[in-house]
Amino acid sequence: MTNQTITHMAADLQAGRTDPVELAEGVFDRIKGHNDPALFIDLLKDRAMAEAEAAHLRWRAGIPASPVDGVPTAWKDLFDLKGRVTTAGSVVLKPNRPAATDAPIVAQAARAGMTSVGTVNMTEFAYSGIGLNPHYGTPRNIHAAKDAPRSPGGSSSGSGAVVAAGIVPMSMGSDTGGSVRIPASFNGVVGYKPSMGRYPMAGVFPLAQSLDTIGPLANSVADCVLIDAVLRGLSQPQIEPAEIAKLSFVIPDQVMFEDASPDVLRNFDATVTRLERSGARVSRISMPQLQDVLDLMAQHGFLAGAEALAIHQDRVNGPEAAQMDARVVRRVLQAASMSAVDLVILQQARTRLMADTAALIGDSVVLCPTTATTAMEIAPLEADQDVFFDHNGLTLRNTSLGNFLDWPGVSIPNGKDRNAMPTGLLLSAPHGRDRAVLAAALATEDIIRG
Repeated sequence: MTNQTITHMAADLQAGRTDPVELAEGVFDRIKGHNDPALFIDLLKDRAMAEAEAAHLRWRAGIPASPVDGVPTAWKDLFDLKGRVTTAGSVVLKPNRPAATDAPIVAQAARAGMTSVGTVNMTEFAYSGIGLNPHYGTPRNIHAAKDAPRSPGGSSSGSGAVVAAGIVPMSMGSDTGGSVRIPASFNGVVGYKPSMGRYPMAGVFPLAQSLDTIGPLANSVADCVLIDAVLRGLSQPQIEPAEIAKLSFVIPDQVMFEDASPDVLRNFDATVTRLERSGARVSRISMPQLQDVLDLMAQHGFLAGAEALAIHQDRVNGPEAAQMDARVVRRVLQAASMSAVDLVILQQARTRLMADTAALIGDSVVLCPTTATTAMEIAPLEADQDVFFDHNGLTLRNTSLGNFLDWPGVSIPNGKDRNAMPTGLLLSAPHGRDRAVLAAALATEDIIRG
């Protein structure tokens, strides 16, 4: 059952070839066999088995709650689950009261019959694209050599690692600067970041509410489309694959390719060639607005930084800072020099640049590497904060541009580098065009994977 897709699992449930209780038991067996204590922060076996038993009874009665009734899932540790403290990858939140209710998105998954097996690890307070966590350990990237562990990507590190390991077929993460798409790229799975507002954000510990989104990491685009339908209360997906001959892709100019590794560039070019040979139209265009975004950030700071500081200012300026990841504290405090004028300039420029890029892209889908490099070795990142920050900035660059412009995006594996580490291709579109980007991803996934 390793790396089985939700789509196949749902078909097996429908046909009676598998059972929700067996699926849940299999998850906990695989967690034990995988032997990575940094993967989960909390296991919820009692809840999962009770939900699985209820799903079993519904299937026996012929009244499943949804096509995914009984499918197991794991949640990033910033979603409220009733009865447990939402720690957001930190230790300073542990004294808080347990959540009184599930987050609305968790409740919707429960209504659809999905079994919640636990909460997975993450970068503390979701503030890094690398995925290291000094409190709970760093989840293992299964593609790396055991004697040279590599980054699982962040901040949804556990979500990417748990799907790649074949323990669950889907895990929900969050994405403020790339935190779904980056671990998808580093772990060789699919990640979908929606437009803002597609899913309810209540009960999800925030990083920057102007940028925060949540989305699934899974084994296929079809799985993301199915989960998207379920989480929006639909009985079946309503998105079909686009016609490849009618697809138009655009590749922006050099900003998203600067400092990219040769293997990432090679796999990207090979993917573009495959798309063109399959009948898709691909053109390279100038998009100076992307450099404008980077220049704005360099001059005025980060929206996410200002909002993160507003949330955590008492923590990073008080005794709790000593209990936090020093890299997270440093990054939050970088926003202390921002002024109200900086924030207004960023917000106004964001509105303008979203409109400008939407007009330029039109009905096309944007292509770029999800990340400029593959997962890097952990040892030098832990040894030197400056090395960490350099890699973090480069890792976040392409995806964070999409967050600033509120582009929905899907990352699909498109090869490996010389060290057998996965690379990812990112398909994006202007705000609100989730249906179009998912339809394009459905149509081209096999081509992209090669």
